[in-house]
Amino acid sequence: MGLNHSRRLYAGDMRLIVLWDIDHTLIDNAGVSKETYAGAFTALSGFPPAEAARTEGRTDRLIMRDMFCRHRLPVPDWTAIEAALAHAGEERFDDLRARGTALPGVRDVLKAVSAREGWISSVLTGNIAANARVKLSAFELDPLLDLSVGAYGEDAVQRPDLVAVARRRVHQLRGVRGEVPVVLVGDTPRDVEAALSTGSGIIAVASGIHSEEELTAAEAPVVLPDLSDTAGLLEILASFARW
Repeated sequence: MGLNHSRRLYAGDMRLIVLWDIDHTLIDNAGVSKETYAGAFTALSGFPPAEAARTEGRTDRLIMRDMFCRHRLPVPDWTAIEAALAHAGEERFDDLRARGTALPGVRDVLKAVSAREGWISSVLTGNIAANARVKLSAFELDPLLDLSVGAYGEDAVQRPDLVAVARRRVHQLRGVRGEVPVVLVGDTPRDVEAALSTGSGIIAVASGIHSEEELTAAEAPVVLPDLSDTAGLLEILASFARW
């Protein structure tokens, strides 16, 4: 559990749920993610993929299904895929820590958001939960987030459906009512789509492969170059909390 969550999670105090994407929003995985998908595919198929996984904000369910379909192979049972992904991710923990990094400002802003009275800070990610934890723990970010109420790649095929998963977990585990506003923070048009299609707030950050112009074209009302301006980001988040 994140910083001091047990002390301050009372339903009457909750005013904002912040859900962060992981890859290219909180961390740069330096290509280790695609190596993980390749490793899982190889373990299940018996041979390496002919081309890299297509990610860009997709869930792990979609990414792995796409890999098998592009190779004209039957898609394995999800239980087998999830186990292969978790094993491949765990095997690459040291590579991730050596080659990857937490992105600028991330540690400071996660600490600041976690400390705000009445806010829950968790993740909404296409990664399965096991690999989300690997990626966050590689850079010691996991204690700064309430990961038990997050939404992960095994929870749904389509990213927008993860918002309801996170809301349900926040309600069940933290007693938070459904009308508390949710804001997503992510780096792809799929993050923007997930927010807009579910009535959530969105802060888009151009720290991945998508430019500020692309994210604006996807109708993100707020686009930042990165997460380095802690005070400015807190002010934006507070504006969502006043809905």
